[in-house]
Amino acid sequence: MFSFSFLDDAQQKDPTRFRVLVVCSGNIARSPLAEQLLRSRLPGAGGVVVTSAGTIADDGRAMAPEAAALASRYGGDPRGHGAKRLSEDLIREADLVLTATREHRAAVVQMVPRASRTAYTINQFARLLDSLEPSVITGANSVQALVDEVAAQRGMVPPPADPEADDIVDPYKKSAEVYEDAGRQIDRATDAIARALSQPASLR
Repeated sequence: MFSFSFLDDAQQKDPTRFRVLVVCSGNIARSPLAEQLLRSRLPGAGGVVVTSAGTIADDGRAMAPEAAALASRYGGDPRGHGAKRLSEDLIREADLVLTATREHRAAVVQMVPRASRTAYTINQFARLLDSLEPSVITGANSVQALVDEVAAQRGMVPPPADPEADDIVDPYKKSAEVYEDAGRQIDRATDAIARALSQPASLR
């Protein structure tokens, strides 16, 4: 039986576990919110490790209060979050990188070119998951196998009419309405991703 747990970043990568890295700019709003919602929505205790980082993060900085409030409302836990600057090592350790925007994905790939195979925006990954037949999701024998199925959809699924639909709006220093919009986008995408990542037969 394969189960879920969440390891401290300082611990050595365990090859039996699947690591998801969520990336935004400051690692104080969008990426920690997505990280915490994925964590709260993945069942049990072991297997998938979720962390986050920011391309211009100030290490140790707390979440923006508005984002922390959203995390609590949607079932995450913002307590103890400290921002972390994105590094090549973090990217290389990740099996899947989910970014807030296409710009963040480009930054990830610029740092580690081979990450082009494993990096998606959060909305893009959710959209590609939605293109899979339910039997493909439930029939996958591992999280990696499911992610490989998503990768095969690249180039097969038409992009959105508005490219910005693959981006999560940046709420930092913006109105409460923009924070609400970002929260709804992240809630919707992470819910779809968590439900799919919970489906492979080895995790049930």
